Amino acid sequence: MPIDAARALAADPRQGDIGWDHKDIQLYHLGLGAGLPATDPDELRYTLESKLHVLPTFATVAGAGMAMLGGLGQPGIEVNLAHVLHGGHSIELHRPIPVKGRATSSSKVAAVYDKGKAAVIVLRSEVADADGPLWTSDAQIFVRGEGGFGGERGPSAKEELPGREPDRVEERHIREDQALLYRLSGDWNPLHADPEFAKMAGFDQPILHGLCSYGMTLKAVVDTALGGDVSRVRAYRTRFAGIVFPGETLRIRMWQETGRVLVSVTAVERDDAPVLADTVVEHS
Repeated sequence: MPIDAARALAADPRQGDIGWDHKDIQLYHLGLGAGLPATDPDELRYTLESKLHVLPTFATVAGAGMAMLGGLGQPGIEVNLAHVLHGGHSIELHRPIPVKGRATSSSKVAAVYDKGKAAVIVLRSEVADADGPLWTSDAQIFVRGEGGFGGERGPSAKEELPGREPDRVEERHIREDQALLYRLSGDWNPLHADPEFAKMAGFDQPILHGLCSYGMTLKAVVDTALGGDVSRVRAYRTRFAGIVFPGETLRIRMWQETGRVLVSVTAVERDDAPVLADTVVEHS
């Protein structure tokens, strides 16, 4: 059987050392569209090494963080990568990410859920440095055609949005070259750069990385709802509800509640087609 949940869950974590410095941080921020206007003091916090802070979603690429998806090669997990989708992502911050660091990453299959016609595999990466835990990152991997093995269905992450107008609405334009720049942080999937590959995958043109939309959204929340203070972010989760293309515009709606911001993200040019859903930023 392609998925042996018990075997996958029992497998030993994969350990690895990772490192980063200000250049990795700056490149990641630029890949999210930071730096416009280039001399804006609020943007210099993302682009100038002497003023630099670290957006928490850097956790998804630190040390070429996409290697976390190597968990699909864990014992008990044998799936066709053509049937794999990144269904959602969450990060929990234990403290602010330093501008320069060396850390140990421990990755494992944390859960396997049976959705009937599909399986959801939760790949967890826990990262700590000499001072203790830094972050925990969960990738929810949706595998078509691999359900029906008799496992638990798993929890629902559905978030009902308030029945009122959002407290804030921000729009963030995606540059034509943004996917080309973002992929330099470690996700080399040709789906985001090669038009011919994108056509084979069923798209008219390359699409933006879901984790780029994820990072852009958190930046918008931090910059507007959290006073520009990245250290206030405690946790951030989303479900990838649809695609977005370079050249389009994200419409980011925010509802502020005590200790958290609920977010909805859509593509403006396609009649507000969903991009991110069930999105929550927990903060101090």
